[in-house]
Amino acid sequence: MPHRLSRIATRTGDDGTTGLGDGSRTRKNSPRIAAIGSIDELNSMLGLLAAENLPPDVQPVIAAIQNDLFDLGGELSIPGFEKIKPIRLALLDEWLAGFNGDLPPLAEFILPGGSRPAALAHVARTICRRAERDVVALGALEFVRPLCQQYLNRLSDLLFVLARVLNRAGGGQDVLWLKDRPDQ
Repeated sequence: MPHRLSRIATRTGDDGTTGLGDGSRTRKNSPRIAAIGSIDELNSMLGLLAAENLPPDVQPVIAAIQNDLFDLGGELSIPGFEKIKPIRLALLDEWLAGFNGDLPPLAEFILPGGSRPAALAHVARTICRRAERDVVALGALEFVRPLCQQYLNRLSDLLFVLARVLNRAGGGQDVLWLKDRPDQ
């Protein structure tokens, strides 16, 4: 594999711009960079989640998603480039159905928390929702393939389900929202 980065500190961004994959430059506060940044943040959070002791059926799913998110960021970094394939969305649907099928139905809303891995999955879910909003905002200004936002929408659902799975794997349960608290 060729070396992709020979210098990390290029100083080309000192003027508030950053380079896109096609060689063009854009402001660091542009909607495109906001979307790419949120996806990168989500990928980093999933890296933190992957550092936990996860069930053997969850670990490869997280690794696959991290690679997908890198591809998604790459797609957004080159206007007009297509990297994410529809099969990746189909895999999210497959994982979602599989993991959700083993969970008891929800009778009430749940709060983020429980075990540490579940809490990290919930944080990843909220970052994913922001990334989705950022991609939708970019799509209102420039063309973004619908598959990009569909992927993020489905991923946030999967992360919610994985949080529930991780609570159970840790011997715990969902933290329920108490709608009728005595102090109300």
